Amino acid sequence: MDSAHISIQQVGKVFQTDERAVVALQDINLEIPRGQFVCLLGPSGCGKSTLLNAIAGFALPSSGSIIADGQPVTGPGPERGMVFQEYALFPWMTVADNVAFGLQIKGLPREQINATVERLLAMLSLSDFRSRYPKDLSGGMRQRVAIARILALDSPIMLMDEPFGALDALTRRNLQDELLRIWAELKKTIIFVTHSIEEAIYLADRIIVMTYRPGTVKRDLLVELPRMRDPAAPEFNALKRELGLLVMEEQQRHHHDELRMAAVD
Repeated sequence: MDSAHISIQQVGKVFQTDERAVVALQDINLEIPRGQFVCLLGPSGCGKSTLLNAIAGFALPSSGSIIADGQPVTGPGPERGMVFQEYALFPWMTVADNVAFGLQIKGLPREQINATVERLLAMLSLSDFRSRYPKDLSGGMRQRVAIARILALDSPIMLMDEPFGALDALTRRNLQDELLRIWAELKKTIIFVTHSIEEAIYLADRIIVMTYRPGTVKRDLLVELPRMRDPAAPEFNALKRELGLLVMEEQQRHHHDELRMAAVD
């Protein structure tokens, strides 16, 4: 891996409400090498999605800077593809048309679009569903289409906001394996938000544990377990216990903060 593909320097984010200022992120500093699979882990309210949206350019930080693929992030850009939990597909378009949409917007030749769509449909086991509409697909299949649509744009960076969070356990594991296969083949840099400790260990090269608000980096941990990883292995479970303690500390801080705010009200 070469120099940092994503550089996050002293990033902070403050949301102003009618009553007070809420510090969502504070002094985030991360250097993410090209091709690394990074999971952002922590309880609700720790700023995982806020940081991801800042990297995506949807909600820029209040302070600090983010550089992605050599360019300062000032808004959304084609080098950063985003996969949401909600699938974000066009319901009036078929599977093939959803995957082709971004390529059509770019004005690519029809032959190139068709070849790219066919390749990605085959890669994600969607070829037999190319003429179906999103309403006819399972949740897991819709998420495959959403991933294919981002891959069609060939963004070197993939940002994923709990993309498997609403899926059943079996579908979730199948898509985790599919994502790992695609990552190994295409060498994308992936930043993946999750609440699941097991999912983070199963997927990531590196896990960033974030603190409850204000979100900061509590632990930056390299996962050195060999792939494919066995969730039943002693080493896997030892790491799961270690991360569980870190996340639980922040969950308890969240709980105590809620109790204090309730008492004030």
